Amino acid sequence: MAVPLAFFALFFAFPVVAIVGRGLKDGGQWQLGRLGAVLGDPDVLHVLWFTLWQAAASTVLTLLIALPGAYVFARFDFPGKRLLRAVVAVPFVLPTVVVGSAFLALVGRGGLLDDLWGIRLDTSVWAILLAHVFFNYAVVVRTVGGLWSQLDPRQEEAARVLGAGRFAAWRWVTLPALGPAVAAAALMVFLFTFTSFGVVQILGGPTFSTLEVEIYRQTAEFLDLPSAAVLTLIQFAAVLGLLALHAWTVRRRESTLRLVDASQTAHRPRGHGQWALLWGTLAVIAVLLVLPLAVLVERSFAGPDGYGLVFYRTLRSAAAADSTFAVAPLDAVWNSLAYGAAATVIAVLVGGLAAAALTRPWPRAGPSRRTSTVGRFVRGFDALLMLPLGVSAVTVGFGFLITLDKPPLDLRGSWWLVPLAQALVGVPFVVRTMLPVLRAVDGRLREAAAVLGASPWRVWREVDLPMVRRALLIAAGFAFAVSLGEFGATVFIARPDHPTLPVAVARLLGRAGELNYGQAMALSAILMVVCAGALLALERIRTDHSGEF
Repeated sequence: MAVPLAFFALFFAFPVVAIVGRGLKDGGQWQLGRLGAVLGDPDVLHVLWFTLWQAAASTVLTLLIALPGAYVFARFDFPGKRLLRAVVAVPFVLPTVVVGSAFLALVGRGGLLDDLWGIRLDTSVWAILLAHVFFNYAVVVRTVGGLWSQLDPRQEEAARVLGAGRFAAWRWVTLPALGPAVAAAALMVFLFTFTSFGVVQILGGPTFSTLEVEIYRQTAEFLDLPSAAVLTLIQFAAVLGLLALHAWTVRRRESTLRLVDASQTAHRPRGHGQWALLWGTLAVIAVLLVLPLAVLVERSFAGPDGYGLVFYRTLRSAAAADSTFAVAPLDAVWNSLAYGAAATVIAVLVGGLAAAALTRPWPRAGPSRRTSTVGRFVRGFDALLMLPLGVSAVTVGFGFLITLDKPPLDLRGSWWLVPLAQALVGVPFVVRTMLPVLRAVDGRLREAAAVLGASPWRVWREVDLPMVRRALLIAAGFAFAVSLGEFGATVFIARPDHPTLPVAVARLLGRAGELNYGQAMALSAILMVVCAGALLALERIRTDHSGEF
Protein backbone atom coordinates (compact mmCIF):
# COMPACT_ATOMS: atom_id res chain seq x y z
CA MET A 1 0.00 0.00 0.00
CA ALA A 2 2.96 2.34 0.47
CA VAL A 3 3.30 3.52 -3.13
CA PRO A 4 -0.46 4.07 -3.76
CA LEU A 5 -0.88 5.84 -0.43
CA ALA A 6 2.09 8.11 -1.12
CA PHE A 7 0.84 8.84 -4.64
CA PHE A 8 -2.66 9.77 -3.49
CA ALA A 9 -1.38 11.76 -0.52
CA LEU A 10 0.98 13.82 -2.66
CA PHE A 11 -0.99 14.30 -5.87
CA PHE A 12 -4.58 14.15 -4.63
CA ALA A 13 -5.03 14.94 -0.92
CA PHE A 14 -2.32 17.62 -0.78
CA PRO A 15 -3.65 19.75 -3.69
CA VAL A 16 -7.30 19.42 -2.59
CA VAL A 17 -6.57 20.30 1.05
CA ALA A 18 -4.36 23.19 -0.05
CA ILE A 19 -6.98 24.77 -2.30
CA VAL A 20 -9.68 24.39 0.37
CA GLY A 21 -7.36 25.82 3.02
CA ARG A 22 -6.46 28.80 0.87
CA GLY A 23 -10.13 29.52 0.33
CA LEU A 24 -11.24 29.20 3.96
CA LYS A 25 -8.20 30.62 5.76
CA ASP A 26 -7.41 34.30 6.30
CA GLY A 27 -4.32 35.36 8.23
CA GLY A 28 -3.75 31.80 9.40
CA GLN A 29 -7.25 31.54 10.90
CA TRP A 30 -10.10 29.41 9.62
CA GLN A 31 -12.99 31.56 8.43
CA LEU A 32 -15.86 29.10 8.78
CA GLY A 33 -18.36 31.92 8.50
CA ARG A 34 -17.73 31.79 4.76
CA LEU A 35 -19.65 28.50 4.68
CA GLY A 36 -22.85 30.23 5.74
CA ALA A 37 -22.22 33.19 3.45
CA VAL A 38 -21.78 31.01 0.38
CA LEU A 39 -24.65 28.65 1.24
CA GLY A 40 -26.93 31.64 1.78
CA ASP A 41 -26.32 32.93 -1.74
CA PRO A 42 -29.46 32.33 -3.86
CA ASP A 43 -27.35 31.71 -6.97
CA VAL A 44 -25.38 28.97 -5.17
CA LEU A 45 -28.59 27.37 -3.91
CA HIS A 46 -29.91 27.38 -7.46
CA VAL A 47 -26.75 25.59 -8.64
CA LEU A 48 -27.09 23.03 -5.83
CA TRP A 49 -30.72 22.38 -6.70
CA PHE A 50 -30.00 22.04 -10.42
CA THR A 51 -27.08 19.68 -9.73
CA LEU A 52 -29.28 17.42 -7.59
CA TRP A 53 -32.36 17.26 -9.75
CA GLN A 54 -30.56 16.88 -13.08
CA ALA A 55 -28.46 14.04 -11.59
CA ALA A 56 -31.61 12.34 -10.27
CA ALA A 57 -33.46 12.84 -13.58
CA SER A 58 -30.45 11.58 -15.57
CA THR A 59 -30.21 8.49 -13.35
CA VAL A 60 -33.90 7.61 -13.65
CA LEU A 61 -33.88 8.21 -17.41
CA THR A 62 -30.75 6.09 -17.85
CA LEU A 63 -32.23 3.20 -15.88
CA LEU A 64 -35.51 3.28 -17.82
CA ILE A 65 -33.73 3.25 -21.17
CA ALA A 66 -30.81 0.92 -20.34
CA LEU A 67 -32.43 -1.84 -18.24
CA PRO A 68 -34.13 -3.44 -21.28
CA GLY A 69 -30.74 -3.40 -22.98
CA ALA A 70 -29.18 -5.08 -19.94
CA TYR A 71 -31.76 -7.88 -20.25
CA VAL A 72 -31.12 -8.28 -23.98
CA PHE A 73 -27.35 -8.62 -23.52
CA ALA A 74 -27.80 -10.92 -20.52
CA ARG A 75 -30.40 -13.36 -21.86
CA PHE A 76 -30.28 -13.25 -25.66
CA ASP A 77 -27.75 -14.74 -28.03
CA PHE A 78 -27.67 -13.17 -31.50
CA PRO A 79 -25.17 -12.55 -34.33
CA GLY A 80 -22.86 -9.57 -33.72
CA LYS A 81 -23.48 -9.51 -29.97
CA ARG A 82 -19.79 -9.16 -29.10
CA LEU A 83 -19.31 -6.25 -31.50
CA LEU A 84 -22.50 -4.56 -30.32
CA ARG A 85 -21.37 -4.93 -26.72
CA ALA A 86 -18.20 -3.04 -27.61
CA VAL A 87 -20.17 -0.36 -29.47
CA VAL A 88 -22.37 0.18 -26.41
CA ALA A 89 -19.29 0.74 -24.24
CA VAL A 90 -17.66 3.27 -26.59
CA PRO A 91 -19.59 6.33 -25.25
CA PHE A 92 -18.47 5.57 -21.70
CA VAL A 93 -14.78 5.97 -22.55
CA LEU A 94 -15.27 9.01 -24.77
CA PRO A 95 -14.10 12.35 -23.36
CA THR A 96 -16.96 14.49 -22.12
CA VAL A 97 -16.03 17.25 -24.56
CA VAL A 98 -16.50 14.79 -27.43
CA VAL A 99 -19.91 13.81 -26.05
CA GLY A 100 -20.80 17.50 -25.81
CA SER A 101 -19.56 18.12 -29.34
CA ALA A 102 -21.54 15.15 -30.70
CA PHE A 103 -24.81 16.37 -29.19
CA LEU A 104 -24.04 19.92 -30.26
CA ALA A 105 -23.75 18.63 -33.83
CA LEU A 106 -27.04 16.76 -33.40
CA VAL A 107 -29.31 19.12 -31.45
CA GLY A 108 -27.44 22.45 -31.44
CA ARG A 109 -27.58 25.48 -33.68
CA GLY A 110 -26.88 24.35 -37.23
CA GLY A 111 -27.10 20.72 -36.10
CA LEU A 112 -28.89 17.87 -37.83
CA LEU A 113 -32.26 18.43 -36.12
CA ASP A 114 -32.02 22.17 -36.71
CA ASP A 115 -31.33 21.66 -40.43
CA LEU A 116 -34.11 19.11 -40.92
CA TRP A 117 -36.93 20.31 -38.69
CA GLY A 118 -35.76 23.52 -37.04
CA ILE A 119 -35.50 21.82 -33.63
CA ARG A 120 -32.86 23.03 -31.19
CA LEU A 121 -32.28 21.51 -27.77
CA ASP A 122 -28.92 23.06 -26.88
CA THR A 123 -30.69 25.82 -24.94
CA SER A 124 -32.76 23.32 -22.90
CA VAL A 125 -31.92 20.84 -20.19
CA TRP A 126 -32.99 17.95 -22.45
CA ALA A 127 -29.69 18.08 -24.32
CA ILE A 128 -27.82 17.60 -21.03
CA LEU A 129 -30.08 14.74 -19.89
CA LEU A 130 -29.83 12.90 -23.21
CA ALA A 131 -26.04 13.33 -23.26
CA HIS A 132 -25.85 11.87 -19.75
CA VAL A 133 -27.93 8.86 -20.85
CA PHE A 134 -25.63 8.46 -23.86
CA PHE A 135 -22.57 8.57 -21.60
CA ASN A 136 -23.88 6.22 -18.87
CA TYR A 137 -25.88 3.66 -20.87
CA ALA A 138 -22.97 1.22 -20.72
CA VAL A 139 -22.69 1.56 -16.92
CA VAL A 140 -26.16 0.05 -16.47
CA VAL A 141 -25.79 -2.53 -19.24
CA ARG A 142 -22.46 -3.80 -17.94
CA THR A 143 -23.18 -3.66 -14.22
CA VAL A 144 -26.74 -4.99 -14.25
CA GLY A 145 -26.43 -7.13 -17.38
CA GLY A 146 -23.24 -8.74 -16.11
CA LEU A 147 -25.02 -10.01 -13.00
CA TRP A 148 -28.29 -10.79 -14.82
CA SER A 149 -26.47 -13.10 -17.23
CA GLN A 150 -25.20 -15.17 -14.26
CA LEU A 151 -28.52 -15.51 -12.41
CA ASP A 152 -29.93 -19.02 -12.62
CA PRO A 153 -33.09 -18.75 -14.81
CA ARG A 154 -34.45 -21.97 -13.29
CA GLN A 155 -35.43 -20.04 -10.15
CA GLU A 156 -37.81 -17.85 -12.12
CA GLU A 157 -39.03 -20.89 -14.07
CA ALA A 158 -39.81 -22.64 -10.78
CA ALA A 159 -41.93 -19.67 -9.71
CA ARG A 160 -43.82 -19.86 -13.01
CA VAL A 161 -44.48 -23.58 -12.45
CA LEU A 162 -45.88 -22.77 -9.01
CA GLY A 163 -48.47 -20.47 -10.57
CA ALA A 164 -46.81 -17.04 -10.71
CA GLY A 165 -47.28 -14.94 -13.82
CA ARG A 166 -44.34 -13.70 -15.86
CA PHE A 167 -44.31 -10.26 -14.19
CA ALA A 168 -44.93 -11.68 -10.68
CA ALA A 169 -42.04 -14.14 -11.08
CA TRP A 170 -39.75 -11.36 -12.22
CA ARG A 171 -40.98 -9.05 -9.43
CA TRP A 172 -40.51 -11.53 -6.57
CA VAL A 173 -37.56 -13.64 -7.78
CA THR A 174 -35.34 -11.80 -10.27
CA LEU A 175 -35.71 -8.19 -9.15
CA PRO A 176 -34.61 -8.79 -5.52
CA ALA A 177 -31.52 -10.61 -6.82
CA LEU A 178 -30.78 -7.74 -9.21
CA GLY A 179 -31.43 -5.11 -6.55
CA PRO A 180 -27.79 -4.64 -5.43
CA ALA A 181 -26.56 -4.39 -9.05
CA VAL A 182 -29.30 -1.91 -9.99
CA ALA A 183 -28.50 0.14 -6.89
CA ALA A 184 -24.77 0.08 -7.66
CA ALA A 185 -25.36 1.15 -11.27
CA ALA A 186 -27.78 3.90 -10.19
CA LEU A 187 -25.29 5.25 -7.67
CA MET A 188 -22.47 5.31 -10.22
CA VAL A 189 -24.66 7.07 -12.79
CA PHE A 190 -25.77 9.59 -10.15
CA LEU A 191 -22.12 10.14 -9.17
CA PHE A 192 -20.97 10.72 -12.75
CA THR A 193 -23.87 13.09 -13.52
CA PHE A 194 -23.64 14.88 -10.16
CA THR A 195 -20.01 15.79 -10.97
CA SER A 196 -20.63 16.40 -14.67
CA PHE A 197 -18.39 19.09 -16.15
CA GLY A 198 -17.58 18.87 -19.86
CA VAL A 199 -21.12 18.01 -21.00
CA VAL A 200 -22.73 20.81 -18.98
CA GLN A 201 -19.97 23.26 -19.90
CA ILE A 202 -20.59 22.76 -23.62
CA LEU A 203 -24.34 22.13 -23.76
CA GLY A 204 -25.48 24.17 -20.76
CA GLY A 205 -23.90 27.45 -21.76
CA PRO A 206 -24.43 30.30 -19.29
CA THR A 207 -27.93 29.05 -18.37
CA PHE A 208 -27.17 25.77 -16.59
CA SER A 209 -24.39 25.05 -14.13
CA THR A 210 -23.56 22.05 -11.95
CA LEU A 211 -21.35 22.22 -8.86
CA GLU A 212 -18.32 21.22 -10.93
CA VAL A 213 -18.97 23.91 -13.54
CA GLU A 214 -19.58 26.50 -10.82
CA ILE A 215 -16.31 25.55 -9.09
CA TYR A 216 -14.54 26.13 -12.41
CA ARG A 217 -16.22 29.51 -12.91
CA GLN A 218 -15.50 30.69 -9.38
CA THR A 219 -11.88 29.59 -9.70
CA ALA A 220 -10.93 30.47 -13.27
CA GLU A 221 -13.23 33.38 -14.11
CA PHE A 222 -13.90 35.16 -10.80
CA LEU A 223 -10.85 34.01 -8.74
CA ASP A 224 -13.26 33.56 -5.81
CA LEU A 225 -11.43 30.82 -3.90
CA PRO A 226 -13.65 30.95 -0.78
CA SER A 227 -16.76 30.13 -2.81
CA ALA A 228 -14.89 27.45 -4.77
CA ALA A 229 -13.60 25.90 -1.52
CA VAL A 230 -17.10 25.73 0.01
CA LEU A 231 -18.55 24.17 -3.13
CA THR A 232 -15.67 21.67 -3.19
CA LEU A 233 -16.41 20.61 0.39
CA ILE A 234 -20.11 20.15 -0.43
CA GLN A 235 -19.28 18.01 -3.45
CA PHE A 236 -16.69 16.04 -1.47
CA ALA A 237 -19.21 15.23 1.29
CA ALA A 238 -21.79 14.10 -1.29
CA VAL A 239 -19.25 11.93 -3.10
CA LEU A 240 -18.14 10.24 0.14
CA GLY A 241 -21.73 9.33 0.92
CA LEU A 242 -22.33 7.97 -2.57
CA LEU A 243 -19.13 5.89 -2.52
CA ALA A 244 -20.02 4.44 0.89
CA LEU A 245 -23.42 3.38 -0.43
CA HIS A 246 -21.82 1.96 -3.57
CA ALA A 247 -19.34 -0.10 -1.55
CA TRP A 248 -22.21 -1.50 0.53
CA THR A 249 -24.20 -2.51 -2.57
CA VAL A 250 -21.13 -4.16 -4.12
CA ARG A 251 -20.56 -6.24 -0.96
CA ARG A 252 -24.20 -7.32 -1.00
CA ARG A 253 -23.97 -8.27 -4.66
CA GLU A 254 -20.81 -10.33 -4.13
CA SER A 255 -21.93 -12.17 -1.00
CA THR A 256 -25.62 -13.04 -1.33
CA LEU A 257 -26.08 -14.69 -4.72
CA ARG A 258 -25.54 -18.07 -6.32
CA LEU A 259 -24.29 -17.53 -9.85
CA VAL A 260 -23.97 -19.76 -12.90
CA ASP A 261 -21.91 -19.61 -16.07
CA ALA A 262 -23.24 -16.78 -18.26
CA SER A 263 -22.93 -18.94 -21.37
CA GLN A 264 -25.61 -21.26 -19.97
CA THR A 265 -28.29 -18.57 -19.66
CA ALA A 266 -28.23 -16.89 -23.11
CA HIS A 267 -30.50 -18.19 -25.87
CA ARG A 268 -31.94 -17.15 -29.20
CA PRO A 269 -34.99 -14.85 -28.86
CA ARG A 270 -38.24 -16.81 -28.77
CA GLY A 271 -41.63 -15.45 -29.68
CA HIS A 272 -42.76 -12.09 -31.00
CA GLY A 273 -42.28 -10.36 -27.64
CA GLN A 274 -38.59 -11.23 -27.32
CA TRP A 275 -37.86 -10.38 -30.95
CA ALA A 276 -39.64 -7.04 -30.50
CA LEU A 277 -37.53 -6.34 -27.41
CA LEU A 278 -34.33 -7.17 -29.29
CA TRP A 279 -35.17 -4.94 -32.27
CA GLY A 280 -36.35 -2.17 -29.94
CA THR A 281 -33.03 -2.27 -28.11
CA LEU A 282 -31.12 -2.17 -31.39
CA ALA A 283 -33.20 0.87 -32.43
CA VAL A 284 -32.40 2.65 -29.14
CA ILE A 285 -28.68 1.94 -29.58
CA ALA A 286 -28.78 3.19 -33.17
CA VAL A 287 -30.61 6.44 -32.35
CA LEU A 288 -29.19 7.27 -28.94
CA LEU A 289 -25.61 5.98 -29.19
CA VAL A 290 -24.64 5.65 -32.86
CA LEU A 291 -26.47 8.62 -34.42
CA PRO A 292 -24.71 11.37 -32.37
CA LEU A 293 -21.31 9.93 -33.23
CA ALA A 294 -22.23 9.53 -36.89
CA VAL A 295 -23.41 13.16 -37.03
CA LEU A 296 -20.16 14.24 -35.38
CA VAL A 297 -18.13 12.50 -38.09
CA GLU A 298 -20.41 13.89 -40.82
CA ARG A 299 -19.97 17.49 -39.58
CA SER A 300 -16.21 17.05 -39.52
CA PHE A 301 -16.29 16.41 -43.30
CA ALA A 302 -18.95 19.03 -44.15
CA GLY A 303 -16.80 21.90 -45.42
CA PRO A 304 -17.97 25.24 -46.79
CA ASP A 305 -17.79 23.90 -50.37
CA GLY A 306 -19.20 20.45 -49.74
CA TYR A 307 -17.85 17.30 -48.16
CA GLY A 308 -14.09 16.96 -47.97
CA LEU A 309 -11.03 17.06 -45.74
CA VAL A 310 -10.73 20.82 -45.51
CA PHE A 311 -11.08 20.95 -41.71
CA TYR A 312 -8.62 18.10 -41.25
CA ARG A 313 -6.07 19.77 -43.54
CA THR A 314 -6.20 23.04 -41.61
CA LEU A 315 -5.34 21.15 -38.42
CA ARG A 316 -1.87 20.47 -39.77
CA SER A 317 -1.01 24.05 -40.58
CA ALA A 318 0.74 26.27 -38.08
CA ALA A 319 -1.07 29.13 -39.81
CA ALA A 320 -4.25 27.84 -38.18
CA ALA A 321 -2.77 28.67 -34.79
CA ASP A 322 -3.58 32.11 -33.41
CA SER A 323 -3.73 33.72 -30.00
CA THR A 324 -5.57 30.63 -28.68
CA PHE A 325 -3.01 28.10 -29.92
CA ALA A 326 0.73 28.46 -29.81
CA VAL A 327 1.04 25.43 -32.12
CA ALA A 328 -0.94 23.78 -34.90
CA PRO A 329 -4.11 22.16 -33.51
CA LEU A 330 -3.06 18.74 -34.83
CA ASP A 331 -0.13 18.77 -32.40
CA ALA A 332 -2.71 18.18 -29.68
CA VAL A 333 -3.14 14.63 -31.05
CA TRP A 334 0.50 13.72 -30.48
CA ASN A 335 0.52 15.51 -27.13
CA SER A 336 -2.51 13.52 -25.98
CA LEU A 337 -1.05 10.20 -27.11
CA ALA A 338 2.23 10.89 -25.30
CA TYR A 339 0.48 12.12 -22.15
CA GLY A 340 -1.91 9.16 -22.25
CA ALA A 341 0.91 6.62 -22.57
CA ALA A 342 2.80 8.11 -19.61
CA ALA A 343 -0.39 8.32 -17.52
CA THR A 344 -1.15 4.67 -18.34
CA VAL A 345 2.23 3.52 -17.04
CA ILE A 346 1.70 5.45 -13.80
CA ALA A 347 -1.90 4.26 -13.38
CA VAL A 348 -1.04 0.60 -14.00
CA LEU A 349 1.86 0.74 -11.53
CA VAL A 350 -0.10 2.47 -8.77
CA GLY A 351 -3.40 0.68 -9.43
CA GLY A 352 -1.74 -2.72 -9.81
CA LEU A 353 0.02 -2.38 -6.45
CA ALA A 354 -3.23 -1.21 -4.84
CA ALA A 355 -5.20 -4.14 -6.26
CA ALA A 356 -2.51 -6.58 -5.10
CA ALA A 357 -2.61 -5.08 -1.61
CA LEU A 358 -6.41 -5.38 -1.46
CA THR A 359 -6.33 -9.07 -2.42
CA ARG A 360 -3.45 -10.25 -0.22
CA PRO A 361 -4.48 -12.06 2.99
CA TRP A 362 -3.89 -9.94 6.11
CA PRO A 363 -2.44 -11.48 9.29
CA ARG A 364 -5.15 -12.72 11.63
CA ALA A 365 -3.01 -12.74 14.76
CA GLY A 366 -4.16 -10.62 17.69
CA PRO A 367 -7.56 -9.80 19.14
CA SER A 368 -10.67 -9.57 16.98
CA ARG A 369 -10.87 -5.81 17.55
CA ARG A 370 -7.53 -5.41 15.82
CA THR A 371 -8.73 -7.59 12.93
CA SER A 372 -11.84 -5.41 12.64
CA THR A 373 -9.66 -2.28 12.60
CA VAL A 374 -7.51 -3.73 9.83
CA GLY A 375 -10.66 -4.58 7.86
CA ARG A 376 -11.97 -1.01 8.20
CA PHE A 377 -8.58 0.35 7.14
CA VAL A 378 -8.58 -1.84 4.01
CA ARG A 379 -12.14 -0.78 3.13
CA GLY A 380 -11.15 2.86 3.65
CA PHE A 381 -8.16 2.37 1.38
CA ASP A 382 -10.45 0.86 -1.26
CA ALA A 383 -12.79 3.86 -1.03
CA LEU A 384 -9.84 6.27 -1.30
CA LEU A 385 -8.96 4.78 -4.67
CA MET A 386 -12.41 5.71 -6.02
CA LEU A 387 -12.42 9.33 -4.83
CA PRO A 388 -10.83 10.83 -7.97
CA LEU A 389 -13.94 9.76 -9.94
CA GLY A 390 -16.10 12.08 -7.87
CA VAL A 391 -13.97 14.82 -6.35
CA SER A 392 -13.75 18.00 -8.38
CA ALA A 393 -11.10 17.57 -11.06
CA VAL A 394 -11.09 21.35 -11.39
CA THR A 395 -10.03 21.62 -7.75
CA VAL A 396 -7.28 19.04 -8.28
CA GLY A 397 -5.98 20.84 -11.36
CA PHE A 398 -5.94 24.27 -9.72
CA GLY A 399 -4.44 22.68 -6.60
CA PHE A 400 -1.58 21.35 -8.73
CA LEU A 401 -0.73 24.90 -9.75
CA ILE A 402 -0.59 26.33 -6.23
CA THR A 403 1.07 23.38 -4.44
CA LEU A 404 3.53 21.85 -6.89
CA ASP A 405 5.41 25.11 -7.42
CA LYS A 406 8.28 24.89 -4.93
CA PRO A 407 11.36 22.63 -4.67
CA PRO A 408 11.65 19.71 -4.39
CA LEU A 409 8.26 19.41 -6.17
CA ASP A 410 8.35 22.35 -8.52
CA LEU A 411 6.47 20.67 -11.37
CA ARG A 412 4.55 23.58 -12.88
CA GLY A 413 6.91 23.74 -15.82
CA SER A 414 7.34 19.95 -16.01
CA TRP A 415 5.95 17.85 -18.84
CA TRP A 416 4.94 15.22 -16.26
CA LEU A 417 2.34 17.41 -14.55
CA VAL A 418 -0.42 16.46 -17.03
CA PRO A 419 0.19 12.66 -16.93
CA LEU A 420 0.18 12.74 -13.13
CA ALA A 421 -3.27 14.40 -13.11
CA GLN A 422 -4.58 12.01 -15.77
CA ALA A 423 -3.27 8.97 -13.88
CA LEU A 424 -5.45 9.89 -10.89
CA VAL A 425 -8.52 9.17 -13.03
CA GLY A 426 -7.04 5.99 -14.51
CA VAL A 427 -6.13 4.30 -11.21
CA PRO A 428 -9.76 3.45 -10.18
CA PHE A 429 -10.34 1.70 -13.51
CA VAL A 430 -7.14 -0.31 -13.13
CA VAL A 431 -8.13 -1.39 -9.61
CA ARG A 432 -11.73 -2.32 -10.54
CA THR A 433 -10.54 -4.30 -13.57
CA MET A 434 -7.83 -6.28 -11.78
CA LEU A 435 -9.50 -6.96 -8.44
CA PRO A 436 -11.88 -9.74 -9.63
CA VAL A 437 -9.08 -11.55 -11.43
CA LEU A 438 -6.63 -11.33 -8.53
CA ARG A 439 -9.31 -12.54 -6.12
CA ALA A 440 -9.94 -15.53 -8.38
CA VAL A 441 -6.31 -16.73 -8.11
CA ASP A 442 -6.16 -19.77 -5.81
CA GLY A 443 -4.00 -18.81 -2.84
CA ARG A 444 -2.80 -22.41 -2.54
CA LEU A 445 -0.83 -21.96 -5.76
CA ARG A 446 1.12 -19.10 -4.19
CA GLU A 447 1.67 -21.13 -1.02
CA ALA A 448 2.92 -24.14 -3.00
CA ALA A 449 5.37 -21.96 -4.93
CA ALA A 450 6.63 -20.41 -1.68
CA VAL A 451 7.09 -23.86 -0.10
CA LEU A 452 9.16 -24.88 -3.12
CA GLY A 453 11.52 -21.98 -2.42
CA ALA A 454 10.24 -19.22 -4.73
CA SER A 455 10.72 -15.65 -3.57
CA PRO A 456 7.68 -13.35 -3.39
CA TRP A 457 8.79 -11.66 -6.61
CA ARG A 458 9.11 -14.99 -8.40
CA VAL A 459 5.74 -16.16 -7.04
CA TRP A 460 4.12 -13.08 -8.55
CA ARG A 461 6.00 -13.51 -11.83
CA GLU A 462 5.37 -17.24 -12.21
CA VAL A 463 1.90 -17.63 -10.64
CA ASP A 464 -0.02 -14.35 -10.65
CA LEU A 465 1.25 -12.67 -13.82
CA PRO A 466 0.27 -15.43 -16.29
CA MET A 467 -3.27 -15.42 -14.84
CA VAL A 468 -3.74 -11.65 -14.78
CA ARG A 469 -1.93 -10.76 -18.00
CA ARG A 470 -5.14 -10.20 -19.94
CA ALA A 471 -6.72 -8.19 -17.15
CA LEU A 472 -3.55 -6.10 -16.98
CA LEU A 473 -3.79 -5.30 -20.68
CA ILE A 474 -7.48 -4.41 -20.30
CA ALA A 475 -6.69 -2.20 -17.31
CA ALA A 476 -3.97 -0.45 -19.29
CA GLY A 477 -6.35 0.10 -22.20
CA PHE A 478 -9.06 1.64 -20.02
CA ALA A 479 -6.51 3.81 -18.23
CA PHE A 480 -5.24 5.02 -21.61
CA ALA A 481 -8.74 5.80 -22.88
CA VAL A 482 -9.86 7.74 -19.80
CA SER A 483 -6.52 9.56 -19.63
CA LEU A 484 -7.01 10.78 -23.18
CA GLY A 485 -10.35 12.27 -22.22
CA GLU A 486 -9.44 13.91 -18.90
CA PHE A 487 -10.51 17.54 -19.08
CA GLY A 488 -11.36 19.07 -15.69
CA ALA A 489 -7.81 19.14 -14.31
CA THR A 490 -5.96 19.28 -17.64
CA VAL A 491 -7.68 22.51 -18.69
CA PHE A 492 -5.76 24.24 -15.87
CA ILE A 493 -2.34 22.67 -16.21
CA ALA A 494 -1.85 21.98 -19.95
CA ARG A 495 0.57 24.54 -21.38
CA PRO A 496 -0.50 26.58 -24.45
CA ASP A 497 2.30 24.99 -26.49
CA HIS A 498 1.29 21.47 -25.37
CA PRO A 499 -2.55 21.34 -25.43
CA THR A 500 -4.39 18.04 -25.15
CA LEU A 501 -7.20 17.06 -27.51
CA PRO A 502 -10.05 17.81 -25.06
CA VAL A 503 -8.55 21.20 -24.22
CA ALA A 504 -8.11 22.02 -27.91
CA VAL A 505 -11.72 21.02 -28.69
CA ALA A 506 -13.08 23.14 -25.84
CA ARG A 507 -11.05 26.16 -26.96
CA LEU A 508 -12.24 25.85 -30.56
CA LEU A 509 -15.88 25.48 -29.51
CA GLY A 510 -15.53 28.60 -27.39
CA ARG A 511 -14.73 30.72 -30.46
CA ALA A 512 -17.07 31.82 -33.20
CA GLY A 513 -16.65 30.92 -36.87
CA GLU A 514 -17.28 28.02 -39.20
CA LEU A 515 -13.60 27.07 -39.37
CA ASN A 516 -13.28 26.82 -35.58
CA TYR A 517 -16.45 24.72 -35.36
CA GLY A 518 -15.29 22.42 -38.17
CA GLN A 519 -11.85 21.99 -36.59
CA ALA A 520 -13.49 21.15 -33.25
CA MET A 521 -15.59 18.48 -34.98
CA ALA A 522 -12.50 17.10 -36.76
CA LEU A 523 -10.46 16.90 -33.54
CA SER A 524 -13.43 15.32 -31.74
CA ALA A 525 -13.75 12.71 -34.50
CA ILE A 526 -10.04 11.87 -34.21
CA LEU A 527 -10.32 11.52 -30.44
CA MET A 528 -13.43 9.36 -30.83
CA VAL A 529 -11.67 7.02 -33.27
CA VAL A 530 -8.67 6.62 -30.96
CA CYS A 531 -10.82 5.84 -27.90
CA ALA A 532 -13.16 3.54 -29.83
CA GLY A 533 -10.22 1.70 -31.39
CA ALA A 534 -8.69 1.13 -27.96
CA LEU A 535 -11.98 -0.23 -26.60
CA LEU A 536 -12.62 -2.53 -29.58
CA ALA A 537 -9.12 -3.94 -29.17
CA LEU A 538 -9.84 -4.57 -25.48
CA GLU A 539 -13.03 -6.47 -26.30
CA ARG A 540 -10.99 -8.98 -28.29
CA ILE A 541 -8.92 -9.92 -25.23
CA ARG A 542 -11.59 -9.42 -22.56
CA THR A 543 -12.39 -12.42 -20.36
CA ASP A 544 -15.50 -13.17 -18.32
CA HIS A 545 -13.61 -12.27 -15.15
CA SER A 546 -12.33 -8.85 -16.19
CA GLY A 547 -14.61 -6.90 -13.88
CA GLU A 548 -17.51 -4.62 -14.64
CA PHE A 549 -15.51 -2.57 -17.14
